[in-house]
Amino acid sequence: MSETVQHPVGPAGQQPGKGARLPRTARRAQLLAAAQDVFAANGYHAAAMDEIAERAGVSKPVLYQHFPGKLELYMALLQTHADELIARVSGAMESTTDNKQRVQAAVGAYFDFVDSEGEAFRLVFQSDIRGEPVVQDTIERATRACVAAITATITADAGLDEERARLLAVGLVGASQVTAQSWLAGGRQIDKSEAVKLISTLAWRGIGGGYPLQHS
Repeated sequence: MSETVQHPVGPAGQQPGKGARLPRTARRAQLLAAAQDVFAANGYHAAAMDEIAERAGVSKPVLYQHFPGKLELYMALLQTHADELIARVSGAMESTTDNKQRVQAAVGAYFDFVDSEGEAFRLVFQSDIRGEPVVQDTIERATRACVAAITATITADAGLDEERARLLAVGLVGASQVTAQSWLAGGRQIDKSEAVKLISTLAWRGIGGGYPLQHS
């Protein structure tokens, strides 16, 4: 199924031309990209569906064909980026059997996430409607999944019970998230690879120095 719209805006602000047709999945992706720019710049409350439609180069009826309201549009973005963060952290745990490298990869996953294009991290970490139950549930789900991925590794390799391993995982997730955001807010004054190494070294000295990991 394709749609015809006037003046659609393509990548890098290019306009394919009047009457361009896009498959539904491509149109949805285009709308989400435009919405992300607007939400990241303005926050949820100040973002307007009119502005999102204009940025995407579509009419409001076309936007509403895909998303019945602003919250549904926001949630589609939030869920996409929450899943992305989970995949990054889970992938970090699966990327190696060396636990020191795993810690560095986990920290790196957060730095890469906040440093990614489009400032997707703002939707996950700095949502101005975090009090909305569906938003809070999605963010908490992402945090729990990241903690669970790290907990499973620590439990298996450090000989700790699940509760103690989980507490260490919460500490690693919290440190990674806060320091990554601080690094970005500070204007990336330190090279990202060096910043990741600094934080992962701190975390590894605590985890690796205190517990008998099997793959160190």
